[in-house]
Amino acid sequence: MKVLILESSGNKRGSSNLLAGRFAEGAEEGGHEVTVFDVIHSDIRPCLGCGHCGMSGACVQKDDYEKVLKQLIKGCDVIAFAMPVYYYNWPAQLKVVVDRFYSFTHELTNMHKKAVLISVAWDNTDSAFEIVRAYYHKVCDYMQFDNRGELYGKGCGTVSMTSGSAYPNLAYQMGKGL
Repeated sequence: MKVLILESSGNKRGSSNLLAGRFAEGAEEGGHEVTVFDVIHSDIRPCLGCGHCGMSGACVQKDDYEKVLKQLIKGCDVIAFAMPVYYYNWPAQLKVVVDRFYSFTHELTNMHKKAVLISVAWDNTDSAFEIVRAYYHKVCDYMQFDNRGELYGKGCGTVSMTSGSAYPNLAYQMGKGL
């Protein structure tokens, strides 16, 4: 399978990217082809709500989403959302990517992609991920994505906190088990 990992941390060497890297290692060892796309350091603009695309056409914006990411999404079998929790929710930059699904919603829902969520938070309680989890489930439901796994790294505020936890191995196992 072709796996697309959407990294959305401003810290390229942060905890969510650490887990995304371990997930990628496992997926590659499992025989899958992995592509990593850095959402936050790309030129991806918010949906304008102009309706030009009609939910099944080209977007008027000629940014990295329209030029690169849209084709990567179309070409993959699995979309892995890798994110830190920002104020108990998805990072804005990753939410923008999901909003831009609008330009090919009909096509994308008919592709029946698989999805994975990898998320970290400094907070070490389950409640830190309530909104993240609910939104992910809604996106999977609406887009007809097959949820292939969720990893919530509680208490992963720094790379050293994350490295010393069970989460890197769990991310690796999740990738290998795709």
